[in-house]
Amino acid sequence: QVQLVESGGGLVQAGGSLRLSCAASGRTFSSYAMGWFRQAPGKEREFVARINRSGTFTWYAASVKGRFTISRDNAKNTVYLQMNSLKPEDTAVYYCAANPSGSYYYTDDYDYWGQGTQVTVSS
Repeated sequence: QVQLVESGGGLVQAGGSLRLSCAASGRTFSSYAMGWFRQAPGKEREFVARINRSGTFTWYAASVKGRFTISRDNAKNTVYLQMNSLKPEDTAVYYCAANPSGSYYYTDDYDYWGQGTQVTVSS
């Protein structure tokens, strides 16, 4: 079992940056690809980014590509999401999740979820 705890959210002005962290418990962290999702009020949870188990490959939603960077440190059992050039439409609760297989775009592709961290971007 993997327990995930996100941190790093907050309030930032448009154009600013934030770095989210997701700390995982358990010795199986490196056996999972990891993803970030977000959910805005009244909307469904949507895919943001994914990184493979070794950290060598990444995938991004079109809406964040070129602005967000996902990375991981397996020695620290932590995955990160660096968010630059933030826009008001990035406002959401951000979740990290553990992905056991190659499919990664849908929430059902993930076994474990964190509790989420709020990101608010003001205009």
